[in-house]
Amino acid sequence: MALAKGSKAPDFTLPGTSGKDFSLYTVMKGKPCVLYFYPKDFTSVCTAEACGFRDHFEDFRDLDITVLGISTDDIATHNRFKEQFNLPFELLSDADGSVSKLYGAKMPILNMSKRITYLLDGEQRVQSTFSDLFNAKKHIQSVLEEMKGKK
Repeated sequence: MALAKGSKAPDFTLPGTSGKDFSLYTVMKGKPCVLYFYPKDFTSVCTAEACGFRDHFEDFRDLDITVLGISTDDIATHNRFKEQFNLPFELLSDADGSVSKLYGAKMPILNMSKRITYLLDGEQRVQSTFSDLFNAKKHIQSVLEEMKGKK
């Protein structure tokens, strides 16, 4: 089950494509962000979603929102994915699926993340949740509409 609106998002530390570990509460303190969980690098819907976030990256930057992609793929796979599709945002590796589980984003039985997107405010509280396994574009449009409505 997804995290409830208004709830505090769980803290986590995961390795990222920057080569550094990323800790939510430390790095994003006082800053809003989008955490988008997705099943697998290089699959058609996940690639379309990543490229959609890439194509709207300036919109998110203009709204001062950091975008972070999370899946159970390893860092080497994330780095190839990021390079091939010129992704300007950090990808985080949740190899054991523990963070996906904390966020209600783990597929039962499979060690893969569901497609779910969270918009967190600067205090890491859930502002919105978007979940649709097959419609990646809807996640991006929903987050942008939500944020533009608050400006």
